[in-house]
Amino acid sequence: MLRDGVKQASTVTAVVAALLLMVAPQARAQVAHAATPPDHPAISAAAEPQGPQLQVQDKAQDRFPDKGLAGTAIDRVKDAAKQAGDILTRVPCLPPKGGLKPMGSLPHVASKLISGAPVVIVAFGSSSTQGYGSTSPAFNYPNRLAAQLHRRYPTADISVINRGQGGEDAPEMMARLKSSVLDLKPDLVIWQVGTNAILRNLDPAETAKLVEDGISTIQAAGADLVLVDPQYAPRVTEKAEKASRMVQLLGRVAELRKVGFFPRFEVMRQWHENQAIPFDSFVIADGLHMNDWGYACFAQLLGDDIIRSVGQIKLGVNVPADVRAYRPM
Repeated sequence: MLRDGVKQASTVTAVVAALLLMVAPQARAQVAHAATPPDHPAISAAAEPQGPQLQVQDKAQDRFPDKGLAGTAIDRVKDAAKQAGDILTRVPCLPPKGGLKPMGSLPHVASKLISGAPVVIVAFGSSSTQGYGSTSPAFNYPNRLAAQLHRRYPTADISVINRGQGGEDAPEMMARLKSSVLDLKPDLVIWQVGTNAILRNLDPAETAKLVEDGISTIQAAGADLVLVDPQYAPRVTEKAEKASRMVQLLGRVAELRKVGFFPRFEVMRQWHENQAIPFDSFVIADGLHMNDWGYACFAQLLGDDIIRSVGQIKLGVNVPADVRAYRPM
């Protein structure tokens, strides 16, 4: 009987492994299409699975007791496949040195995940939300973020709706806030703003005031919010004083209004200055918009931060097991 069990486990493992070999090239092709920057020690190291991931398989028997050899083998392969799938789909990029400042909890998103209710996320912004510069809609940041959240929360009903409109900034966005965002009843709004205000020489203080008004309206509608500041790119840094002021004011507004803040400007600055990645590796020829890799890395780090923030919510004893297991990537 033991011999039969071992044989069955070996057969199942071989079949699943064969399936993984058929799927893996497709996943690798998607990563390759993300315009990975030239070889760089820090970036290449980020693609390698780390210790805790490698230890998952070794502990499979402990986590899947009383299933017999065949059942344990199946669960071990499924678990390995989940880890491998995420590694293959993530692009090799690093967070800023010292990590990102925690954005705080996202209570509305967490409560929906806990209850099993659908989660609606609206990506609100201008052309870098719309996805200008990406080679396909699949590679804009909202779609990349959606794919990451679906991988992390496979049983959850999560929608990421793209409401980016090129050329806009706070005045135009405020005019369509209700129709483009609030009417969708979002649980989370990711608001990217400020870049076009810099390019149009608008007063950063006026932009910050409009954004603060918009935050109040979104909060009153019962949604979580993450504010995303301008991108670090040549056409933005040409106006260094205005860019610095805009970044500073948006960060202050987020802190005062107690909403999440993703420091895109600082993240991209560190790509270029600390990690020595050339601009043309993450920005297209117009010197402003991100390419596939830039959008992918931005979405990935933002997704990690959202997952981390959701994980900070203290969950009750009646929460389903797959929700209790939610942890940062």
